[in-house]
Amino acid sequence: MNTSSFKIYSAINELPASWDKVAEENVFLQTPYLKVLEESAPTNMQCFYIGIFEENNLIGVALAQYLNVHKLESFGERDKCIKTTVRNFVFKNFASHVLFLGNNMITGQNGYAFNKQIDFKHISELLIQCSEAIIQYFKNKGIKIHIVSFKDFYQHCSEELKKYDFAKMYDFNIQPNMIFNLNPEWKTESDYVAAFSKKYRDQYKRSHKKCEGVFVKELDYNEILTHEERIYELYHYVAKNAPFNTFFLAKNHFSTFKKQLGEQLRVVGYFIEDKLVGFHTILLNGETLETYFLGYDEHIQKEKMLYLNMLYNMTKFGIENGFKKIIFGRTALEIKSSIGAEPVLMSGFIYHTNKLINRFMDKIFTRLEPNVEWQQRHPFK
Repeated sequence: MNTSSFKIYSAINELPASWDKVAEENVFLQTPYLKVLEESAPTNMQCFYIGIFEENNLIGVALAQYLNVHKLESFGERDKCIKTTVRNFVFKNFASHVLFLGNNMITGQNGYAFNKQIDFKHISELLIQCSEAIIQYFKNKGIKIHIVSFKDFYQHCSEELKKYDFAKMYDFNIQPNMIFNLNPEWKTESDYVAAFSKKYRDQYKRSHKKCEGVFVKELDYNEILTHEERIYELYHYVAKNAPFNTFFLAKNHFSTFKKQLGEQLRVVGYFIEDKLVGFHTILLNGETLETYFLGYDEHIQKEKMLYLNMLYNMTKFGIENGFKKIIFGRTALEIKSSIGAEPVLMSGFIYHTNKLINRFMDKIFTRLEPNVEWQQRHPFK
């Protein structure tokens, strides 16, 4: 291919006119979603939008995110122990300025898109050059980037990237992405339930019975605004109790998202009488349904099996609206496998800008990332 160049933008209104055409395969790289990041990104995050050109034609787009972990209230409070204390110390002193090439807020290969075939040698060179340009940008502002991470590649891509400049970096596989490839023969929820073995059909029935008295409805933009405080409270409870965190969403995130994406984003509320006790969000991304953030009241969740019912409801939506697959993301692997999702390994690459620390990246990384033991379930006959 001809030599290509890139340009880094820090505001959406500066992007080339053909941006969305190049990004048309992925909603997470199109301007409506990027505007959501611009208007309501986590408070400790700054986004950069990268245009890749061949001569004067835009042929690729990419996303980078700078995170100041120092500004975070907590890195996950579930493991209250010496490990958390050590982790907090390490982050504040050696890893508080992090640059991601890709999207740290979602699971999946959403970092870049091209409108033509580009070989992996070229992609690896471009990604590294872009990261170096952003590191320099921060250096000019007196900020030293500690860690650079390129995130979420499916196995085939990571194997290819490893043949080139990425070979020198530590590659990591954290928890798999749980993906549910829907059976094209299922047209209704009852087709799906009929495919379960007895044990999982019983689980389905039991969870639905438990959820009696909970009223489920999709929220429009004005309803999201009305319940914004409560939505945030429910989200924040779940996020804070995750084993590991690098950001918290802004309070206006969901209303901003709905305003920008309209029908492409669905926010579903769970009510007992008039009180919102949970919500889930899904994003329509072509033939893929992406699950996004959710939240719930802890006591209701236990009593009503709310989380499991949310997973069933998202699956029902996917089946009835003809989606090919549902991306359920990382976390809660076992329960997601019990409704039919399967683990797909994803890799990332990471290095520390301090060469001495970087030599021990493998040891440091395995200490920071909580290890998850889980058993895969096989719910179908």
